[in-house]
Amino acid sequence: MKVTILGSGGQIGAYLTAYLRDKGHEVTEFDVVNGEDEDLTQIPNRKLMRDIRMTDFVFFLAFDVGGSHYLKKYQHTFDFVNNNARILTNVFQYLSEYKKPFIFASSQMSNMSYSPYGVLKRVGELYTQTLKGLTVKFWNVYGIEKDMEKAHVITDFIRKGFEEGEFEMMTDGTEERQFLYAEDCCEALETIMESYSDFKPTDPLHVTSFNSTSIKEVAHIIQGQFNLIGKDVSIKPGLAKDSVQLDKRNEADNYIIGWWTPKTGIDKGIAKVFEEMKKDYE
Repeated sequence: MKVTILGSGGQIGAYLTAYLRDKGHEVTEFDVVNGEDEDLTQIPNRKLMRDIRMTDFVFFLAFDVGGSHYLKKYQHTFDFVNNNARILTNVFQYLSEYKKPFIFASSQMSNMSYSPYGVLKRVGELYTQTLKGLTVKFWNVYGIEKDMEKAHVITDFIRKGFEEGEFEMMTDGTEERQFLYAEDCCEALETIMESYSDFKPTDPLHVTSFNSTSIKEVAHIIQGQFNLIGKDVSIKPGLAKDSVQLDKRNEADNYIIGWWTPKTGIDKGIAKVFEEMKKDYE
């Protein structure tokens, strides 16, 4: 298939680009890191219009987002809200015009009305339903990240271990998350694309590991990886409670299990990411 990945330079997008090409699909990358003509906040965008018109399928992964550090710092700013609102308006206008099958990447935070990020993702879900596309809700996907300003907790802890010798945590680490390794996420997305007609726009397509792990547990797993290479790294929990998700717990819907199941446990996934990141510090 001819597949266009909006947000191909992001964490999930980079993995998905390589994964689908390896499976024989023709992939068109689209990300602002490739140049100003791929800036989705620019309305109109002629390259976006052309790429959507020429493709068979669209993965809408692009968003101005990052991990907890990034969200805490930026999600209540004008630029954050405006950038994402423009991205949504721009992309959905062309998806409506050319009527292409697509997957919109949402978040398990889309029902958290106190979070601007969650609200914007919910708006994207509503757009998607009107166009009869499919919404996939991600639950804390992790893997190699290029932009460390937007790093999520696992890559951020690994970086801190190599550079600072300790994990200074934002919180006390008691909050729990469902972490999914990026390669498992790619398999889920390809499965949904290939079984597109099996699903309805309202189906709860939650892509997650279906297992919860506390941030403190994640820190200890990563600490164990450093122990294996003979590097002592300390864990320094904070005093604060989770201020991004307010330690709210959503329940993942396992509807997608009929088509796909995750394969990579948190220990194995973290080991893979650690080995890749270690190469940059050797």
